[in-house]
Amino acid sequence: MGDPLLLQSAAVVGTFDTPELHALINDMQDTMQHMNGAGIAAPQIGVSQRVVIFGVGRNPRYPDAEQVPYTVLINPVLTFVGDEMEDGWEGCLSVPGMRGIVPRYQRLHYKGFDQYGQVIDRLVSGFHARVVQHECDHLDGILYPMRIQDLRQFGYTDVLFPDSDIADD
Repeated sequence: MGDPLLLQSAAVVGTFDTPELHALINDMQDTMQHMNGAGIAAPQIGVSQRVVIFGVGRNPRYPDAEQVPYTVLINPVLTFVGDEMEDGWEGCLSVPGMRGIVPRYQRLHYKGFDQYGQVIDRLVSGFHARVVQHECDHLDGILYPMRIQDLRQFGYTDVLFPDSDIADD
């Protein structure tokens, strides 16, 4: 947090299936796995491109989360389905050691492309929808603390959850 790149809109990817794009995705995968992240956006590793990856199996940072299939999503377009919102705890690799309650739409339709230019088109809900919204916010220069409505529900993970097994971000 504090890097100006994280506050900018990322550039649209114009060419798929290139060595540079594959290298970027590999770097993002390595970073996400190393940090036990649920997802990561290219701007978080210093690249201003509209690329996110996400996926959750067993994750110590999100022990109770439903599984989310591993996905490479490029040039995403999000459409919220309905008006139902849900509050939930979020953390971020760019805001280490902190968590906050963030309202997100419960249902979401997203479209985009994978790294080969194949169309991705999904209707999702719950934690899957939350992860996609969080990661795609990075592409528009938005960090989750900017969405917190009550700053009393924002703080250091070890203070908020002192008896928890939630790993530090």
